[in-house]
Amino acid sequence: MSTTPYDQGIEDLMELYHRQREEAVETRRRINEVTATATAPRQTVEVTVTAQGEVTAIDFPTGAFRRMAPKELSELLLATIRQARAEALQQVAELTSLGLPPGVSVSDLLQGKADPTVLLSEDPTMPDSVRDYLAAGGPATSRRSGRPTGTEG
Repeated sequence: MSTTPYDQGIEDLMELYHRQREEAVETRRRINEVTATATAPRQTVEVTVTAQGEVTAIDFPTGAFRRMAPKELSELLLATIRQARAEALQQVAELTSLGLPPGVSVSDLLQGKADPTVLLSEDPTMPDSVRDYLAAGGPATSRRSGRPTGTEG
């Protein structure tokens, strides 16, 4: 049985899907392992956070915190938490930036600053066999659903 360009295109898309899914699972696993620790000046306080910014540890390596006013200690603690979160975000950015288009940072994406037209171009990436199939008059697709015309349901 011979394979048509359409069949090959579907096989290529399924292969791409499975590969991307495996990469996503691995990336999620690696993100879940991310932790970052920040230490305040004079080792007053040390804070550890997860990739999601959850504080998992607060340590006071020295007795320096005892000489601080409560408000000063509170501000130092918050600043150290922010620093640890920024470091965790940077680690996540390094893990995930490989899959992003050039010029798009994970930090911008997570903060809602990324331009969606850069993320999803007008001319989507697809295997050559699918592009050839569409160029040869394959089913027109609806811009909204991405499904062949007439299947919007």
